[in-house]
Amino acid sequence: MAVEHVAGRKGPPIMLYALSTCIWCRKTRQLLENLGVEYDYLYVDQLQGSERQEAIDTVKKWNPACSFPTLVIDNKKCIAGYQEDEIKKALA
Repeated sequence: MAVEHVAGRKGPPIMLYALSTCIWCRKTRQLLENLGVEYDYLYVDQLQGSERQEAIDTVKKWNPACSFPTLVIDNKKCIAGYQEDEIKKALA
């Protein structure tokens, strides 16, 4: 899978499942960059075939609605949608 890495301040692993055309996904990425944290992201809509299905299945485990953005922090906490205050609190 084409997971992209963004360097920043080390902390718990952060994985963002996003759509390349989604404004809320773009705002979430911008927020993470403004916070200066290290994170990985994956544009699910740019995947094909079994890779895409695998990514969707992973998102559904964390967020049964399979909505985007889906942010997974430290493989423990999931934040679905653009929730600026919740993201800031989780990463403080």
